[in-house]
Amino acid sequence: MRPTERMDAWFNTAVRWLTEHGVSLMGSRVLTVRGRRSGLPRSTPVNLMPLEDERFLVAPRGNTEWVRNARVAGEAQLRVGRRVEQVRLVEVPVEERPAVIRVYLERWGWEVGRFVEGLSKDSTDAELAAAAPGFPVFRVTPAA
Repeated sequence: MRPTERMDAWFNTAVRWLTEHGVSLMGSRVLTVRGRRSGLPRSTPVNLMPLEDERFLVAPRGNTEWVRNARVAGEAQLRVGRRVEQVRLVEVPVEERPAVIRVYLERWGWEVGRFVEGLSKDSTDAELAAAAPGFPVFRVTPAA
């Protein structure tokens, strides 16, 4: 395991532990989604981003396991401490992603910079549009 992988693992473990114990770091939540093959619950820390009157999850690392599971399940739980919210996850079309990605990079670019291949909050609209297919974005709404 390379040093950056160890740091990522440590950071994710710390954020998840804090969030599970009721301390949200800049919007952190623990996302729990049903595994697409196993059917078992899978959890990971995520950054829940409010934007105007909506909320989003952005996957700066691309098509990760949680993204693939969310696409199949369509619903999940978001948790901070004892507060659990049942939510629906709807993937945002590629053409709508750049504006969301820009705000995400403004808030968490310091955290995800090495995963986003040189993009930043100052990237051009064309650069964000070119990168958008590799950045899954989900609109988060309350489960019905």
